[in-house]
Amino acid sequence: MENTQLLEYAPIAIMFVLAFGFVATTMIATHAFGPKRKSKVKDDTFECGIEAKGNARAPFNIKYFLVAILFVLFDVEVIFMYPWAVNFKDLGRTGFIEMSVFVGLLLVGFFYLKRKGALHWEE
Repeated sequence: MENTQLLEYAPIAIMFVLAFGFVATTMIATHAFGPKRKSKVKDDTFECGIEAKGNARAPFNIKYFLVAILFVLFDVEVIFMYPWAVNFKDLGRTGFIEMSVFVGLLLVGFFYLKRKGALHWEE
């Protein structure tokens, strides 16, 4: 590259240097000049004004995580229906058949999960 081409990147380099300098200066200044009062109450865990009780590492039932993952899975699949709904008239019969197959596969997966008991909370 020629020097003139490298000079075109100078504003970007200056911006990065200034941004990094600002962040570094701010972090150093807050640690240097900020208050340093330590106490049991200040160092204690705070969660929405509720007193912390027990161990934070208490195990959760795996069903909770399974339902959460399944919700995200089906929620993301529903996102694919929005472009189809917007272009419903343009896609015609072919688009309707394709979406019917898509929804059918979603229902097959849903009923499979229901049959396996993945959505049943009580043991």
